[in-house]
Amino acid sequence: MSIIQIGIIGVIGALLSIQFKGGKSEYGIYISVAISIFIFACIVDRLGMFVKAVSQVRQYIKIDASYIATMLKMIGITYIAEFSSSVCKDAGYQTIAVQIEIFSKLTILALGLPVLLALLETIQEFLS
Repeated sequence: MSIIQIGIIGVIGALLSIQFKGGKSEYGIYISVAISIFIFACIVDRLGMFVKAVSQVRQYIKIDASYIATMLKMIGITYIAEFSSSVCKDAGYQTIAVQIEIFSKLTILALGLPVLLALLETIQEFLS
């Protein structure tokens, strides 16, 4: 799907959600979650193209596979956390949304620590 189609679907979903918030607000939340899941599925499809491109780049440049796997995990965590956080904010649960964001940031930090340590070891080898 193109960005224009996704944009139109998003705007229509938002307008439908607004329509239902006046009467039964839970229907508006259900519509926005359904549209969000649909758009998220389109994002996952695009991520598949990204993974293929990264694997092609990896063939040209010799990079440790664990670094690329870590990067892809970080991207996945970011997308899932952003999606979950946005759904919670739309439903009116900002506190839960903030907790999801904090947890995702700490998870990304934990994933990045081994890479940082390897970088520091490399720098130390150059300096000695």
